[in-house]
Amino acid sequence: MTPEARRDGIVEIVNRDGKASVEALADSLDASRETIRRDLTELDRQGLLRKVHGGATAAEPSGFEKAEGALAARMTQNLTRKRAIARKAAGLLKPGDSLFIDTGSTTLIFAEELPQIAGLTVITNSAAIAALAIKAEDSRVFLIGGEYRRGGQESVGDMAVRQIGEFRAAYAFLTVAAYGAGGFMDHDLQQAQVARAMARQAAQPVVLADSSKMDRLGVFEVVPAAAPVSLVTDALSPALAADLTERGVTVLLADS
Repeated sequence: MTPEARRDGIVEIVNRDGKASVEALADSLDASRETIRRDLTELDRQGLLRKVHGGATAAEPSGFEKAEGALAARMTQNLTRKRAIARKAAGLLKPGDSLFIDTGSTTLIFAEELPQIAGLTVITNSAAIAALAIKAEDSRVFLIGGEYRRGGQESVGDMAVRQIGEFRAAYAFLTVAAYGAGGFMDHDLQQAQVARAMARQAAQPVVLADSSKMDRLGVFEVVPAAAPVSLVTDALSPALAADLTERGVTVLLADS
């Protein structure tokens, strides 16, 4: 296990349980107590947890983080998988490409990969993603307006959908809540509307979804499972892989 994966595991365990002892973390992650203590020191420095005597507790959120809790909470779930998916998805891009990015924990992690790619044109409804994307050399970022929702740090609504219609891009990188019954879906109507609009205006819609989202149902369809949609995920059952391939979806598996 790499140090990054081990630290991601520590954060996931501590956030899931609220606290964890050094001994329990060492046993769960097959690491020495000394290694875990060093990891806790570093994670505490980064503000990802709070190191206490004998272990760690979940970081006490600031007032801003509490307000932004819906997205912040998802950022710590399946973190290792999401980072692997983000790296794989970023490998599709070359300097000068244009892309839509919708709001989600996986797309926010994906946006962290963008500063290494020069000359991108990024269209997004997320202020946080825009702030990351603009770090890329010679990049241009267009931030979609509309009704701002604090919980997801995103612009949504009819105004956002209309503005998306003014752009065309090579790619649309989208997050979803579920895949099942031949479609990629979300539980939030306004998020689904924004993602659908981006998919319509892109030559290549790319869904970023970890394996926990597979073989589930959502309420609102984002895109059907059909060409030219691509899926970047960390793992798929043979049955789901065969189903998606038969429907024309290009499946890209992230490195573990």
